[in-house]
Amino acid sequence: MKPFDAALAKMRRICLCLPDTKETPTWGQPHFRVGEKIFSGLGEEKGILTVGFKLEMDHADAMVRRPGFSRAPYVGHKGWVSADVGRVKDWDELAALIHESYRLVAPKKTLATWQGVAGAKAPAPSARKARKTTRRTRSPKKK
Repeated sequence: MKPFDAALAKMRRICLCLPDTKETPTWGQPHFRVGEKIFSGLGEEKGILTVGFKLEMDHADAMVRRPGFSRAPYVGHKGWVSADVGRVKDWDELAALIHESYRLVAPKKTLATWQGVAGAKAPAPSARKARKTTRRTRSPKKK
């Protein structure tokens, strides 16, 4: 199996099991979307096979200091990172990074579905009450 085909098979296993996801050809390469927003993609950059994903800015800044990781072209300043599949061979780590990207991009309702399936806890009821209380206790606007 060619490296691109093997990487694409792994990407499909990681991405398409997430709620509301689909694979679309974008810019001539396979990308994975939640709803209509891209959260990961597979492509070639200057002859190098890469996986792209969005991270929190601090995390992206730390990742691009590691060998095999770089800022993604055009959108790296927004937290997008490219991983060189030839150098970064730990697909469990790539899956975790892709899942972080999914969490950042997915609509809240979709994310809640995924977290419910994965067994993640929702915010504690006290946190929700605190937010509601804060909204109610604001002073009214003067007319």
